[in-house]
Amino acid sequence: MNAIVISAVWGTVMMFSGIVFKSRQSIRALAIIGLVFLFISNILDLTGTHFFPFDNRNMLYFESFGLLFNAIAFGSTLIYFLLSAKDIENVGVHTGEYYALIFFVLCGVSIVSSFNTLLMLFVGIEILSIPLYILTGSDKRNLKSNEASLKYFLMGSFSTGLMLLGIAFLYGASDKGTFFVDDLGIGKGVASPLFIVGLILLMSSMAFKVSAAPFHFWTPDVYDGAPTVFTSFMATIVKAAAFIAFIRLFGDAFSDIKQEWQIFVAIITATTLFIGNLTAVFQQSVKRMLAYSSIAQAGFMLLALLTLNTWAKEGIIIYVAAYSLATIGIFAVLIKMKDYTFDGFNGLAKHQPVLAAANTIFLLSLAGIPLTAGFFAKYYMLAAVLQTGKFMWLVIFAIACAAVSVYYYFRVIQAMYFKDGEPQGLEVSYSFRSFLIVLAIIVVLLGIFPQWLIDKIYYIYI
Repeated sequence: MNAIVISAVWGTVMMFSGIVFKSRQSIRALAIIGLVFLFISNILDLTGTHFFPFDNRNMLYFESFGLLFNAIAFGSTLIYFLLSAKDIENVGVHTGEYYALIFFVLCGVSIVSSFNTLLMLFVGIEILSIPLYILTGSDKRNLKSNEASLKYFLMGSFSTGLMLLGIAFLYGASDKGTFFVDDLGIGKGVASPLFIVGLILLMSSMAFKVSAAPFHFWTPDVYDGAPTVFTSFMATIVKAAAFIAFIRLFGDAFSDIKQEWQIFVAIITATTLFIGNLTAVFQQSVKRMLAYSSIAQAGFMLLALLTLNTWAKEGIIIYVAAYSLATIGIFAVLIKMKDYTFDGFNGLAKHQPVLAAANTIFLLSLAGIPLTAGFFAKYYMLAAVLQTGKFMWLVIFAIACAAVSVYYYFRVIQAMYFKDGEPQGLEVSYSFRSFLIVLAIIVVLLGIFPQWLIDKIYYIYI
């Protein structure tokens, strides 16, 4: 509860920060202080210290799994601020409002990681989504940004309609007539047609939020059109939050009827892996390649939804941490580039060796190379499927897709180290290099000691 209240209040504070502070540096410092406070308050929540212990009528359920994800989300956002805050300020003149919208998104993240009723799931998803529509179109001088914002809003509104319709069907199918996840009465009898329709509608809506195929079509255009600094946030913390909501919902409400929906999720997973990796191979823009890469990464995270076992629960935590940190780091470097094509990275290692080395570690992590966090993230996802004793074909297919991903990630590494050129207008500060090195070290340490993070699921008490 600490995170929900503080993120909402601090977002409101940031809305009016432009009136009090005329300096962008002061507004940036206020946002970073708020995020540090938010992170600490969430850690205190994990240890049992609650600032706001009021009765939420059991509509929210706080456990170490959801609160640990919040800590990862807030920590990743803090790193995102430290690396890219100056780039946020360059988008437009409404600096305080940009930070406010991000804090409101984090409020939605906190809700979707702790909902106990379908109505709170809907509220959390909407609080998370609406600020993103605005951030996507924040570069008003760019027609691509305006188009991306409109497309995102229309597609998001459509998926919201599907979610509400699915919730209505599930409510109608419930014996008790309730929205509470634990009291839906699912799995205690034969699933009715009303329930099956509601489940499919809700699954389709959530698949849109995580950009799973065939509901992925909005992702490349929106990610490409949005200001790059906000694409970094959308593709990491927001996507990870949608996955946590997905897993909480299906793990708590629908786990007793896995047989009814597992094959459907398996087909969506295979399609997402195939489309994401295949289309990423043919991209000429690194930014657009990363958009399709995020679809491919969503395919791997869907393996946790497919299995919903202990390996999946542990794996999704390490996966969202590895994916978020590596992607934020890559985008932090990409934002500094004038040319987003692969050729724009030619000769980066010669002129900016620190940036090239850190970027290489992030790319290796996304590819799942050993000694990086991404290796164990993929390992846990595959192990979760193997533990079920089924879907061996999907494991083999996922490994093949991971091998394909190595090709387009290594294209960037090849350009940085083995091609001649000089990146245009690339100027970075000493602090930026320092933060990037620290982030790269964290990615490597998580690849060597993943159990340190996973153990927090079990040894933190609320």
